[in-house]
Amino acid sequence: MSLSSLQQVPGVAAQPPAETTGFVFNHTMLRVKDITASLDFYTRVLGYRLIDKRDFAEAQFSLYFLAYVPSGAVVPEDDAERRLWMAGLPGVLELTHNHGTEALDGPVYHDGNSDPRGFGHICVSVPELEAACQRFEDLGVPFQKRLTDGRMKNIAFIKDPDGYWVEIIANA
Repeated sequence: MSLSSLQQVPGVAAQPPAETTGFVFNHTMLRVKDITASLDFYTRVLGYRLIDKRDFAEAQFSLYFLAYVPSGAVVPEDDAERRLWMAGLPGVLELTHNHGTEALDGPVYHDGNSDPRGFGHICVSVPELEAACQRFEDLGVPFQKRLTDGRMKNIAFIKDPDGYWVEIIANA
């Protein structure tokens, strides 16, 4: 479907409202059971960088903000400056850890991919799809769908420690 024909899809505005100029899709949030396991997965396995952490001890939760920091970018050291810088960064991942969930038995959060279905997945694009998938295999990362599964041979799905799906696609 061409880009121009996409503008004809019912419900699509002909032009973005001028008032939305400068809006950035900044982040999505996932609730996680075991923050140590989740941080290991997202930083070591997927290569995200932890760029901010906010603790709310009285409410018993912490927020962890991760991103792919552009090459050459300097992350501000000062909290206020870093948070303003981060607000303009697209594709930030916020992990919310409710204190104590790591001690609970079994899954704590619904991954959205069983009934009732809702949230589906996040997606990471990689320069070498086959190499990335082989690395995930070597690291023992659980797959929902390998490149060799099904008819779509150009996407894979891996699972994070909470069972959330991460789609892996090529960007080159």
